[in-house]
Amino acid sequence: MSFSALGLAPPLLNALAEIGYEAPTAIQSASIPPALRGEDVLGAAQTGSGKTMAFSLPVLHALLAKKAGPRQLHGLVLAPTRELAAQVGEAIRKLVSHLPVPLKVSIAFGGVSINPQMMALRGGTDIMVATPGRLLDLVEHNALKLDSVATLVLDEADKLLDMGFGEEIGRILALLPARRQNLFFSATFPAAVQELATRMLRQPVKVETTAEAAQEPDILQRAVEVDASRRTQLLKHLIRDEKWERVLVFVATKYASEHVADKLRRNGVRAEAFHGDFSQGARTEVLADFKSGRLHVLVATDVAARGIDIAQLPVVVNYDLPRSSADYTHRIGRTGRAGASGTAVSFIDADGEAHFRLIENRQGKRVPRERIAGFEPVLQAAAANPATDTLNGGIKGKRKSKKDKLREAAAQTKTV
Repeated sequence: MSFSALGLAPPLLNALAEIGYEAPTAIQSASIPPALRGEDVLGAAQTGSGKTMAFSLPVLHALLAKKAGPRQLHGLVLAPTRELAAQVGEAIRKLVSHLPVPLKVSIAFGGVSINPQMMALRGGTDIMVATPGRLLDLVEHNALKLDSVATLVLDEADKLLDMGFGEEIGRILALLPARRQNLFFSATFPAAVQELATRMLRQPVKVETTAEAAQEPDILQRAVEVDASRRTQLLKHLIRDEKWERVLVFVATKYASEHVADKLRRNGVRAEAFHGDFSQGARTEVLADFKSGRLHVLVATDVAARGIDIAQLPVVVNYDLPRSSADYTHRIGRTGRAGASGTAVSFIDADGEAHFRLIENRQGKRVPRERIAGFEPVLQAAAANPATDTLNGGIKGKRKSKKDKLREAAAQTKTV
């Protein structure tokens, strides 16, 4: 299918051709036609599948069809992170720069001064891309009104809720017109996301592309067994032995981010930590160094890495396993983007084996275990304590029942 077959306005087709887009992706082909008809869309698609153009093109198509008049906010895009908001906004601006009509695209996120963002909104805007908290700040400062929004887009809705933006989204929905179009995109659909979709959408067209084998990203998943104490040495060995040019390493904590990056630097690897304590200026600088190749390895926490879009990132490493299968999906989705191939490596120690099996079950795919010569594990898994097994939530069938706990409490009272 070609873009012209989707029903887009000629100026948009010309803009796409000038930029170099040749054919729509699966999510674009499936979601753009109903969006152009004004229907709500519920889209399930992985990161890197072309979601940005899937919702941007219908919004721009509607703006091109509007009669000239005072500039009012037409399209509102909510994104979970600063990086994603910036990437989406710049992608839309690139399209707009090739259009004959001067449309204004504004970007806003926290972590930086609000004053320049408020000044940029003078005279209004046509499209707003923002993180929820900063959007509400702008509304409270009377820099922006939401009563004219015709289309609301939630990008990576699962991450918006996972990062605690549920309350902010509720407040934003209350400020929007009741009659509007909603475009709702998410890579995963846990219960909270399904509940929000049910509350927001009106008879949505459901678009599912993640299950199509032909559209699955080309990601080789590897699971390497190694003792926890030798992970950094193994990481350094793999980087050099397998000649990884650029690596995004996921860890569980800010401390681990700094510690692993420091160990790699001491061994001659150009590495930098990346976590939530970084200022916006530091985040921008580190990402720029990583994208340009000045940095070899980025050691990041989940919160810091959400929304990162690195073109042609060949390798992702789960130094620490993610907490959930949804986080695993988002992590490995940083590689194998836009038709490129990638590799996702997970380090599995004895205590993490059961948790990784749970991730495998949730994604419906078994990852063969492998061992690297010289790094074979020697430690055994510790005996799991159902009462303290916080990583896996205890062992099903072995948790103490409420009655058991009451009996234990009564017995302790008698002994006292």
